[in-house]
Amino acid sequence: MMGRRITGVLFLAMTLAPSVSFAQKMVILTRHAERADGAATMGASDPKLSAAGTARAEKLLAMLADANIAAIFTTEYVRTKDTAAPLAAKLKVTPEIVAAAQLNALIDKIKSHSDDTVFVVGHSNTVPMIIKALGGPDVFIGDSEYDSLFFYVPATKTLTRVRY
Repeated sequence: MMGRRITGVLFLAMTLAPSVSFAQKMVILTRHAERADGAATMGASDPKLSAAGTARAEKLLAMLADANIAAIFTTEYVRTKDTAAPLAAKLKVTPEIVAAAQLNALIDKIKSHSDDTVFVVGHSNTVPMIIKALGGPDVFIGDSEYDSLFFYVPATKTLTRVRY
């Protein structure tokens, strides 16, 4: 009888204990900077950054140079790679390219850096999906919005959004 009671108490404690699927330190996410063609939607072309986009990428470098970023992930598009390039060069971190359509692969790669801070450059539709897949809240990024930077701590499900 005593054994059943202890087993029951242990089971109850395990089910009520907070569940943390992984201990990711922090995931920093942003949408790519402004495109040279000014288009708000993803089309067949793969434009570089505009002058404003290049300036925004430099601003990211200034903001995140001391954030202890261990890994950088971008999609295959020039605009995401160019957004991450100044920071990657400063940190001497080679960005890992993951196809925008392979969200699950990206989530696995982020989780493989469980004790690190990682930086992800995505798109107005992929950044919200990544945050949600990591256990975060719903977010929205407008078509003409390029200035949101998200700091997400999966262990506490804490999301902070700043404009830069």
